Amino acid sequence: MELRDRARRRLNRAFLLALALALLAPAGAAASTLRQPPSQTQPPRFYKLSARQAIAIADRASKVRAERRHGRLAPTAYENGVGRWQVSYFRRGDETVQVQVDDRSKAILEQWRGPQIAWTMARGYPGAFGRKLNAPYVWLPLCLLFLVPFLDPRRPFRLLHLDLLVILGFGISHVFFNQGEIGVSVPLVYPVLLYLIVRALAAGFRPRARAGPLVPWFRPTWLAVGLVFLVAFRAGLDVVDSNVIDVGYAGVVGADRIADGDSLYGPGFASDLEHGDTYGPVSYLAYVPFEQALPWSGSWDDLPAARAAAIAFDLGTLLVLLALGRRLRAGREGRVLGLALAWGWAACPYSAFALESNSNDSLVALLVSLALLGLTLRSPRRAGSALMSGAAVGLGAAAKFAPLALAPLFAAAPGPRRSRHAALFGLALLGALALTVLPFVPDHGFRELYDRTLGYQAGRPSPFSIWGQEPSLEWLQTVVKVGAAALAVAVAFVPRRRDLRQVAALGAAVLIAVQLAATHWFYLYVVWFLPLLLVALMAGDERASLPRAEHETPRQRAGREPALA
Repeated sequence: MELRDRARRRLNRAFLLALALALLAPAGAAASTLRQPPSQTQPPRFYKLSARQAIAIADRASKVRAERRHGRLAPTAYENGVGRWQVSYFRRGDETVQVQVDDRSKAILEQWRGPQIAWTMARGYPGAFGRKLNAPYVWLPLCLLFLVPFLDPRRPFRLLHLDLLVILGFGISHVFFNQGEIGVSVPLVYPVLLYLIVRALAAGFRPRARAGPLVPWFRPTWLAVGLVFLVAFRAGLDVVDSNVIDVGYAGVVGADRIADGDSLYGPGFASDLEHGDTYGPVSYLAYVPFEQALPWSGSWDDLPAARAAAIAFDLGTLLVLLALGRRLRAGREGRVLGLALAWGWAACPYSAFALESNSNDSLVALLVSLALLGLTLRSPRRAGSALMSGAAVGLGAAAKFAPLALAPLFAAAPGPRRSRHAALFGLALLGALALTVLPFVPDHGFRELYDRTLGYQAGRPSPFSIWGQEPSLEWLQTVVKVGAAALAVAVAFVPRRRDLRQVAALGAAVLIAVQLAATHWFYLYVVWFLPLLLVALMAGDERASLPRAEHETPRQRAGREPALA
């Protein structure tokens, strides 16, 4: 009996154990499912690869293998558009590598590491900036045209030859930028900037007249005809083959908001453009007539208004340089100097780069050129000179901030009546700032305006400078910033006597110093100082061109000379 009861108890235990296992089996299966989500092992709809397979392919990427040498990585796969996977690798919550995988071919399409993850402009995408201008068959002929009118075989060691070659030296850095190698491209910018600031300071503090003509072999007519064709080519290239970058798009959106009476600064500027309201009001006001003539469609399309504005800024700068040459020298010499300055602007690849990108940077060049042209006015008691120059600097400061550094230099104009000029200059500058800024102060006041514009520009990180790539150099950047500020103030007092060429040279040096200290630098900024630099480098020759007789052929000269008896 006792044995029978013991057997019955064992049988009951076995039954209860089997029942418990049967009840726990679905929970175990569910737990297994939670540990292994179906999305990791099963391809999504319309996809061939699963997330796990996409990660396995991305693991073979060279940048993933290189990053794993520095520690473990946690990968996550996302569907990124039709037929494409994005695999992001994280370390301590930060994305360190990103790989794009094609779902159909299982090929690695792209792989990015470091700042190239957040900054798409650092990836070297073909055509992102400049389109066909970057093609060697366009870029190199422009470089040659930039040099040819000023080459003088009789003076092979002419300093202007080196100056122009160094300006083209930005192209070495640009090649690496186009390949996405910003670790190489960024440091290569600084030797060029340093040379140019030294040359500008030398021309400003120790100006010297160079013997010989500026344009040795080209007649003024040849330059004029060539300039027309060059300008037409640039404008045509912009119309048929260019893109509008975010800067130009922001200008059009801002112009549309101004015309509609909407707030210029604040949330809702544009859903597809982050931080579009980061410039001064003039950067948007300048686009209003173009946006009204060619209305914005509401999307980031061809944006004809931005293209028209970029062409207008570019042509405006060219015309001001023509006028500057005629103001700096009289008669035929002035006409040739003006043509040479305009040629230097039109043939420089970096003014064409700003045009092909349809950015607003040529607006800065136009306003800075107008400020220098204002100093050449000979109105009664120079009142018009001070007012025009001050208004131009004020508008430039209300566009992209950097031209404000020129205020001390342009306030201390060459010539007599300096105190009167400085007072009128200051009034015009403040008036321009007040008229263009005050109507657009947002609801939360100047603090919000500062945070959205200058504060954002000054505080944002960027991999496009040595300061952004090497945070350990912060102390050196501080020294450069202090030096740039000291230079901007010092040139108002030294040298005491200066001519317009010296003002142009010192102005170029100040703008280059500001760029040397900036955390974010880009090739579009070359045009900020290019007009002033061209004046500084080209106005130092004793003559603008050869005398008429030296241009004549021997047969023409023989026909003009009297026959021997």
